[in-house]
Amino acid sequence: MVKDFETGALRAFNFDKLLKRIPELSHLDCNIDTISFEDPIDSSNMNPKYWVQIVEIIEKNYEEYDGFVVLHGSDTMSYTASALSFMLENLSKPVIFTGSQLPIGDLRTDAKENLITSIEIASLKKSNRPVIREVCLYFEYKLYRANRTTKINAEHFQAFTSLNYPPLAESGVHLKVNYEYLLKPTRKKLKVHKNMDANIALVKLFPGINESTLTCLMLSSNAKAIVLETYGAGNAPTEKWFEELLKKAIKSGKVIVNVTQCSGGSVLMGQYETSSHLKKIGLINGKDITTEAAVTKLMYLLGNNIQRKVFKTIYETSLRGEMP
Repeated sequence: MVKDFETGALRAFNFDKLLKRIPELSHLDCNIDTISFEDPIDSSNMNPKYWVQIVEIIEKNYEEYDGFVVLHGSDTMSYTASALSFMLENLSKPVIFTGSQLPIGDLRTDAKENLITSIEIASLKKSNRPVIREVCLYFEYKLYRANRTTKINAEHFQAFTSLNYPPLAESGVHLKVNYEYLLKPTRKKLKVHKNMDANIALVKLFPGINESTLTCLMLSSNAKAIVLETYGAGNAPTEKWFEELLKKAIKSGKVIVNVTQCSGGSVLMGQYETSSHLKKIGLINGKDITTEAAVTKLMYLLGNNIQRKVFKTIYETSLRGEMP
């Protein structure tokens, strides 16, 4: 976004004037082309329909370019970036998401550094092959695996973190790539998935949550799957009504994924008495997956009509490095 100095309002950035706004880009050893949505949206209005549009742009231009940088509002960036990691199977080129906390026209903007370094990373090659071959998110000097990120701050430039997986690269005086943490390259052909089923409920437990409220969410006829944000290492109430409600939801055909409310750490079902019953009931172990990746992974698997008998096994398997 850029600020209109007459009205003070934010408006969409004109990418035809990219080099004029950021002349430093001319120093990069790469050619840059830009594509914009005809009607730019605020990232709060992001949904799977737009994810498909982004994926189709990459699919259409995949053979023509060495890498892709996606500029996106920070509020839902981790959701979109996580979704694309699942939608782009066998990715062998970089797709780097970035954005900023301050508009690109502001004096103290973080947009320029984030954009310049993202393009530099997207153009990195070693032995004439891309160094990064996965969907990533770059913000405030650090490159993260996209489906490991979450937004943690609305005011600081360091808006994102990846508490359960180290940065893939760090930008300082030198650009340091942590090769040991990168996804291993694939030689398979890119496979693009566009069916994302958003019939999901996200339920966050809190002390005092009641049966009637939870029943409406858990037994909704529209919800095919539920992401259940539990306490600590995957713990939840042991009250009889709660256990019976989970059993009823699963019996009705719903999938329930257990993820922790904590930003860092992992679900360890069975470690405590307050999670043993969840394991027996048959909840899926979300391990250390982020809520953003948990939701988008569900959309991806539901959209691909994964059979119920193998759904749990596939979900608990790392598909794009989103979990151990």
